[in-house]
Amino acid sequence: MDIILDTQTFIWFCEGDEKLPNKVKDIISNKENNIKVSIASLWEMTIKMSIEKLVLSFNITEIMNLVFENGFKVLPIEAKHLISLFGLKYFHRDPFDRMIIAQSISENIPVISSDGVFKEYPVQVIW
Repeated sequence: MDIILDTQTFIWFCEGDEKLPNKVKDIISNKENNIKVSIASLWEMTIKMSIEKLVLSFNITEIMNLVFENGFKVLPIEAKHLISLFGLKYFHRDPFDRMIIAQSISENIPVISSDGVFKEYPVQVIW
């Protein structure tokens, strides 16, 4: 199954954070699932780390290595995602989350997130 991780889920998975439920860890770790990390998440993390709004135990190079070591795929931003983004209602204010939602809609794949606002959109949310 194809699945997109939201930024917080990806961070918690990489950091081994106990806030991430075991059932979610199992889904992400299952090699039969095709886990995708949006370039928007990596962009968000890079920006927030550079202005010290986000502190992680990994630098951005190590984060990119974790993406590939875990067998995850980077989901680029495509024109169809922008078209989907343009049509989104403004329930969610975070531009990075809005892009992840748009990608989930246009790719027709579920997203793993604990963010309740994701459920305001026509996406399948796991968690």
